Amino acid sequence: MQRQLFFCFLLTATIFGSCKTVAVTGRKQINLVPNALITALAFTEYDSVVTHSATLSQYDERAQMVKRVGTKIQQAVESYMQRNNLGKELKNFKWDYNTIDDNTVNAWCMPGGKVVVYTGLLPYTQNENALAVVMGHEIAHAIARHGNERMSQGLLINLGGLVLQEALKEKKQETQALFLGLYMVGSNLALALPNSRMQESEADKLGLIFAAMAGYNPDEAIPFWQRMSAGNKNKMPEFLSTHPSDKTRIKKLSALIPEIKSKYYLTVK
Repeated sequence: MQRQLFFCFLLTATIFGSCKTVAVTGRKQINLVPNALITALAFTEYDSVVTHSATLSQYDERAQMVKRVGTKIQQAVESYMQRNNLGKELKNFKWDYNTIDDNTVNAWCMPGGKVVVYTGLLPYTQNENALAVVMGHEIAHAIARHGNERMSQGLLINLGGLVLQEALKEKKQETQALFLGLYMVGSNLALALPNSRMQESEADKLGLIFAAMAGYNPDEAIPFWQRMSAGNKNKMPEFLSTHPSDKTRIKKLSALIPEIKSKYYLTVK
């Protein structure tokens, strides 16, 4: 009994000692994993995904568009972070952009700025402004360290509280599946950790800010999500999902856009 109490005390102390602050929003979050370690894991898994997928040539117009949009958002983020004395948050970032020829309607940004867009998403974005809304959202997940936050939760829940170094040694396959599950990469989704509604809303707001700072019109978020809603009629109800419903998301974005446009669109350079 005393050992159990001691373990609980130690775990609680570790969690409280690992509380960090999300850049820009100031929200408190739990990060049990050293950023350098999770970034190194991200780089390894990213290279594996890109190597073993139908990655488009850099000369393909779609790949060029993805890189162009990503680079503009990257520059806006870096400028913003430097002006607000948050440049150290990007210490381990090594930005890269790839487009995978796959019908999956998805995009993601791993820790360290490793971005992938699937061609299945492009019929829904239809233009660079809408693509910037999506990429801004995914990049926001990386800036807010949502992957670290969810990986920390996964280590506690799925792998018995192992630290990442131990998990990679003792349960390498499970740890890799857990990490890839953060981005819905691969077929083993049993360990997937979808974003919470709070994280999604946070990424929506930050993503719109980053896209607007890069010179992209945040108004495009509304017709994009309307197209997504029309193309995904069989989605589960909101109360069964960690993602906001399309209707809720559109309502919240509509409320955010006027302020973001007035503060950031074509004004912050």
